[in-house]
Amino acid sequence: MSSIDSTLPDPPASPPRAPLTAFVFSGGGSLGAIEVGMLRELVNRGEHPGCVVGASAGAINAAYFAGSPNREGVAKLESLWCRIRRQDIMPFSMLGLLDMVLRRRPHLVEATALRMLLERNLSFMRVEQAALPLHIVATDCLSGNEIVISSGPVVDAVLASAAIPGVFPPVRIDGVDLVDGGVANNTPISVAIALGATRIVVLPAGFACALRAPPTSAIAQAMHALTLVIARQLVRDLEFYTARAEIFVVPPLCPLDISPYDYTQCDRLIDRAAEKTRAWLDDGGLQRVFIPGELRQHSHTGH
Repeated sequence: MSSIDSTLPDPPASPPRAPLTAFVFSGGGSLGAIEVGMLRELVNRGEHPGCVVGASAGAINAAYFAGSPNREGVAKLESLWCRIRRQDIMPFSMLGLLDMVLRRRPHLVEATALRMLLERNLSFMRVEQAALPLHIVATDCLSGNEIVISSGPVVDAVLASAAIPGVFPPVRIDGVDLVDGGVANNTPISVAIALGATRIVVLPAGFACALRAPPTSAIAQAMHALTLVIARQLVRDLEFYTARAEIFVVPPLCPLDISPYDYTQCDRLIDRAAEKTRAWLDDGGLQRVFIPGELRQHSHTGH
């Protein structure tokens, strides 16, 4: 009676899967320019993500970079930020404010100027047409739930993600009124992890930690307060998700005395961020997982 040897050799091991790297762009108004300086240096060092995720102002950067994920694309994005003025995004006027009061309109300005800016500068029409997989985070206006947009008209998606409640009108997509992604998830690390990212590079706009006095206008004060909340939430998210993925956070600028409502300093922000990111990379920033102290609660006032 013959016998069969069941001790067969093990099948060859499958090669390990390369980690999926995601770039995650946070919101922050005009401080979104900081992310462009970070992006410039990351791309110069050969960092090429497998997907990008963005919320609020970070959705603009994520969408533009996803369309042209190379040095030339970053250079054009930098040029765009250096040309932007507040009136190109939020063209406030006393007439508009009066119209809001008289007509009981629930937002200060229409998004017409921002829509035109996006239509002129984005190189693709639909989210799924981007050169890199692009995911844009918005918020359901009624429930507050996070909505991740991975297909459909890209301008509508970015407008929804950047629609600051009370400033811009909600954007209706698939029958749902959407507002600023920062309300639900301003630095959407959780979205990147849910998409399968195992290595995440976070580009945070940070916050104005060195202002000598509160901003003078109501909108500027609200935006400053929002960036403070964003930074606190980011620290909590980093502490929570650090066991789920390898997360590297590019340190934001500190000290910073520029309001997220001030679009006149974008060129300066970009250059400062690039210099700081370059030093961080030289110091092994992408080899060490830690939470930058610049994101934690601190102040420079009175010094």
